[in-house]
Amino acid sequence: GLVSGPPVGTRPEGFAGRLECAFLNGNQARLQYAGDSLGVGFAQGKTLFWQRSFLDRAGGLAALGDELAEDAAATKLVRARGRHVRLTPRPFTQPIGRRRLRDVWDRQLRWSRLRRSGFPAIYAFEILNGPLAPMLALAIGATLLGLAPGAIGLVLAGFALLWYGTEALVLRRAGLPATPADLAALPARDLLLPLLWLASFASGGIAWRGALVTPPARGETSIP
Repeated sequence: GLVSGPPVGTRPEGFAGRLECAFLNGNQARLQYAGDSLGVGFAQGKTLFWQRSFLDRAGGLAALGDELAEDAAATKLVRARGRHVRLTPRPFTQPIGRRRLRDVWDRQLRWSRLRRSGFPAIYAFEILNGPLAPMLALAIGATLLGLAPGAIGLVLAGFALLWYGTEALVLRRAGLPATPADLAALPARDLLLPLLWLASFASGGIAWRGALVTPPARGETSIP
């Protein structure tokens, strides 16, 4: 029903640029392609490749205004008609360059709120995204087993090495930024993930180019 492709970051400059790539590449694109391999692909707004007649029969471009995000609307529209969203074999690169930390936070918060608005049941489990939840479970389990603090530290260090080592291999295999400086941004990203999840509940709308955009009411469209 629809072919889409998530953006991946390349050519980052500075820590904030590498942090942006950490969100785009090793987390978001990886999860999207994992979902696509299981037959549950999600559209990404930057790239929506339709058969024109199919979209026209489904209501045209106006139908994409039924959700706060056009990619969420596109995904639901395709699935409601018994078809699937598939991703391109290779993602599309987006040069990141130099960013400010505030720019990275604002962008990721906006995307978090869009995911919460479009797919609230799935978003509820995003608090488990990243290594912090399994590391906490490991620490609790090791404590209950009576392991010494030093042994618990070794268990957690081994898990972190396996987690980030695997992500580094995936990034290198995909030809994405994976220098030591790029990899240093991965733990910072994972510390921000639960904070973004919590902050997404502070507002139902998103800030877009200086304007507040709120979810459309049932039967209305978000298109002005």
